[in-house]
Amino acid sequence: MSNLDNILKDLSPSLVFKYFEEISRIPRCSGSEKAISDYLVNFARAHNLEVIQDEVLNVIIKKEATKGYENAPVVILQGHMDMVCEKNKETEHDFEKDPIKLRIEGDFVKATGTTLGADNGIAIAYCLAILASNDIEHPSIEVLITTEEETGMGGASGVKAENLSGKTLINIDSEEEGELLSSCAGGVRNSVRLTIELEEKKQGFIPYKVIVKGLKGGHSGMDIDKGRGNSNKLMGRLLNDINSQMEIYISDINGGAKMNAIPREAEAVIFIREGSESTLNSIVKKMQNVFKDELRVSDPGVALELAEMDKKPYRVFSRALTDKIIALLMLIPQGVQTMSMDIKGLVQSSTNLGVVTTTEDEVTFESAIRSSVKSLKESIVAEIECLCKLVGAAMALESDYPAWEYRENSYIREVFKNVYKDMYGSEPKVTAIHAGLECGILKDIIGDIDMISFGPNMYDVHTPEEKLSISSTKRTYEYLIQVLKAIK
Repeated sequence: MSNLDNILKDLSPSLVFKYFEEISRIPRCSGSEKAISDYLVNFARAHNLEVIQDEVLNVIIKKEATKGYENAPVVILQGHMDMVCEKNKETEHDFEKDPIKLRIEGDFVKATGTTLGADNGIAIAYCLAILASNDIEHPSIEVLITTEEETGMGGASGVKAENLSGKTLINIDSEEEGELLSSCAGGVRNSVRLTIELEEKKQGFIPYKVIVKGLKGGHSGMDIDKGRGNSNKLMGRLLNDINSQMEIYISDINGGAKMNAIPREAEAVIFIREGSESTLNSIVKKMQNVFKDELRVSDPGVALELAEMDKKPYRVFSRALTDKIIALLMLIPQGVQTMSMDIKGLVQSSTNLGVVTTTEDEVTFESAIRSSVKSLKESIVAEIECLCKLVGAAMALESDYPAWEYRENSYIREVFKNVYKDMYGSEPKVTAIHAGLECGILKDIIGDIDMISFGPNMYDVHTPEEKLSISSTKRTYEYLIQVLKAIK
């Protein structure tokens, strides 16, 4: 037992926070879910429950109905086991082996310098608490916990319909208490690649590193409408301004960590002519003031840094490649593209330039594109494709997933609404979400299935500021228990 154990031992519901703390010790970045998947299998076996672990490491755990619920419809409780692994630059943390360092601040559970993993660890904790309990009334339950949700919903795409019998699904991957989600956006991952072209070593030029940092970041679906700065786009503006006033050559550029997270930091190595140092300093100072003014509400901590580097040998990109990189950073679409005409305040389509990376052979620009309208998603892809043709870049798509469309008549939605009204004396908010949920994929696989999504209050997910409300976690769990009791 480590000294990290039992941080949450005094919180209620005790079983929920017990399991949340247990899974927080298990590495579970997207694509590295073997340990958490095996943990779920071992949990099921320890509780004498039927369990299936499929070839993509999804886990299905089945529990029979309690007395009096034998004829009730089978309910699928669903979430994902992977988490977005983000940390502050100065934080020493190895997501492949280190447990998440939990702490309590007032009503919140937080991590220390990293993402918390409440998205979607809270779904696992709720499901395990229900499966382990003997005093909860419920229909037959099939708990489905998927892999790789955060990197393209690969786990959901690998679900086999024959492993599930339920036709009612409760997704526990939402982040605002009192909201019931009845549809979500579809999405696709877009990757633009420029082949590296090198310049002869430039005499009379010196290297500098330029850094954009201090941004808040956030979830590229949930937070895309909040006007937060994107470090990759800001880097493009900074480099474009420098490039318009002096001869520069890019040598290296990287920004962001996850395609579905609004990037918080970016850095580039550039070569400038000796004697231009004061001009470069002036431009950086000017642009910092510009960014601070533009982002004074959403990102007051935005900062630019400039550092002269050792004059060791560096490879230097050609002028043509330098111009292409800047053009792509300036012109790749970013942020909200259209708003829904049906649901006030709902983003209809958006795109997020989440990651820019330099490898030995390529500079890559990765965007997460979302839309509840397929044609608008395709239009954003076409826009980027046209840009690629102009600059001679290659483009590829992956992880294309469908939207979850609204169902006019939904039994499970009515149950949730009625239970909420009985518990709280008011109506819940039935809405849609711009973020992508696995519901669209699962509907394609399972067929005619009645679905809803809900969850407790979480904030700043996909960032090191992520936090989970303790009181909301309790209320939402109690709500779920009453919903299961009401399904007859």
